[in-house]
Amino acid sequence: MKSPWNICLATPLFLLLPLHTWASPASEDRASARYSNGHTCVACVVVVSVIEQLVQVHNSTVEASMERLCSYLPEKLFLKTTCYLVIEIFGPDLIKLLNTDMNADVVCHSLEFCKQDPGQPLCHLYPLPKEAWKPTLEKARQIVKKSPSLKHSRSSSDICSLPFLARICQRIKSAIKNSVPFKDVDSDKYSVFPTLRGYHWRGRDCNDSNKMAYPGRRPVNWDIHEDSNCNGIWGVDPKDGIPYEKKFCEGSQPRGIILLGDSAGAHFHISPEWLTASQMSLKSFISLPTALTNELNWPQLSGVTGFLDSSSGIKENSIYLRLRKRNHCNHRDYQNISRNGASSQNLKKFIESLSRNQLLDHPAIVIYAMIGNDVCSRKVDPVPEMTTPEKLYSSIMQTLKYLNSHLPNGSHVILYGLPDGRFLWDNLHDRYYPLGQLNKDVTYAHFYSFLNCLQVSPCHGWMSSNKTLRTLTSERAKQLSHTLKKIAASKKFTNFDLFYVDFDFQEVTEEWQKRGGQPWQLIEPVDGFHPNEVALLLLADRFWKKVQLQWPQVLGKENPFNPQIEQVFGDQGGH
Repeated sequence: MKSPWNICLATPLFLLLPLHTWASPASEDRASARYSNGHTCVACVVVVSVIEQLVQVHNSTVEASMERLCSYLPEKLFLKTTCYLVIEIFGPDLIKLLNTDMNADVVCHSLEFCKQDPGQPLCHLYPLPKEAWKPTLEKARQIVKKSPSLKHSRSSSDICSLPFLARICQRIKSAIKNSVPFKDVDSDKYSVFPTLRGYHWRGRDCNDSNKMAYPGRRPVNWDIHEDSNCNGIWGVDPKDGIPYEKKFCEGSQPRGIILLGDSAGAHFHISPEWLTASQMSLKSFISLPTALTNELNWPQLSGVTGFLDSSSGIKENSIYLRLRKRNHCNHRDYQNISRNGASSQNLKKFIESLSRNQLLDHPAIVIYAMIGNDVCSRKVDPVPEMTTPEKLYSSIMQTLKYLNSHLPNGSHVILYGLPDGRFLWDNLHDRYYPLGQLNKDVTYAHFYSFLNCLQVSPCHGWMSSNKTLRTLTSERAKQLSHTLKKIAASKKFTNFDLFYVDFDFQEVTEEWQKRGGQPWQLIEPVDGFHPNEVALLLLADRFWKKVQLQWPQVLGKENPFNPQIEQVFGDQGGH
């Protein structure tokens, strides 16, 4: 029988865990198995913690809290169904264990979702029980000794092993692995569907039955009869017979924005409401299906290609929205080619998903921003895994040669440096993690240690109590940034200009503090690693101002016909 628990875990982590592995360099089977088991352990501890805290917050029974959690989940993606299935299978054991005051670590070890391998340290999120660990764990195991649920937790099956889901899983995996839309009738790499690499990631297709109509192309016959570049401007002005595209866009230097990035560029985000019992309600998980089908990324709200109104409360806009405001002919011309786990070393696996035709399309601004994974690793000793300056040079040159053979003449490429990630530990380590806020028992230092112990940390080098390791990681990041800067200063290409920009998070932090904010508020609270929406938009603001000051030609001219475009075409079909 397939494991209902693994199916449930796989559903909320369906596109987070496996896809993060796909985006990472290949590893040995044993290491990959440990990585997968580590994520299963984290998922179990999170789910059990939430149930335990719902009991506390609502002064209810374990059974009622499990029912409450399931009732909050949407029906989409089988979330609610699988939750109730898990209750049916594991509910009796969870009730017994939590009613005897076992914490989430003990529960997940007793049910064998967390395992301590021989010779390996004990991985735990919460402080160890007052009684010794071994007697406490043995007591818990005796409670569930003859439970039929153990056969499910020992199964390695996942949601994609179910026959009726196998085919669609394969299609989804293939689409995301290749960073192209799952639903794309004309195979032009643009879609009318928002998620699964659809228009949240690149401009919405305006004609999914015509592969010659897509965002960013030069207009066909000035778009007299139809909109061939999806910017919403087409037809002929009846007053003078001049095509609107020619009247409003000719000579305005239209251009698109393309990001080659990692999970930070894709805006990886897990809502703290999904983990915080005191904040949970029926509204908390409304966005979960969308997030899952975007691999837990939110490119539609990212700093480079975001097109939706920000929910962060600050006035700054994404780079794409600024380009669109500058010239409405740039409408929908954005591509977010970012992947969880992406680095200079694996970009070649998905860079071909970039869509630009040298002969048919407008020039583009390409931002290369692999800001973490060249120095970040989950390994116990991450230093040998770091990209060397020599390897970075080789891979960047390969990437630039690819871009030179695909970008239209007049394009621009900007290399982003790496940050100093010591900011994370310095500002978060003694603060309470979301799961530790209710009882003041888990700090980010505990959370980082838990992930490092399981070897599933997104960045052991910076998310570590070892100051020497944090310093070594920052030194390597500085070396790689210097390499990027040298390339930008010394290399010339026929189809684009090349520039370099520092990733100066200190400037963003100072700006945020001037507004009354605290540095820790710029980091995603659940993963304790990625810059959050506010940080991404402030970074976009710094980027825009620097480029506008030093290289204004990159941004193109302001279009004097923007008001007329608005008057005739309104929101140009929206996004």
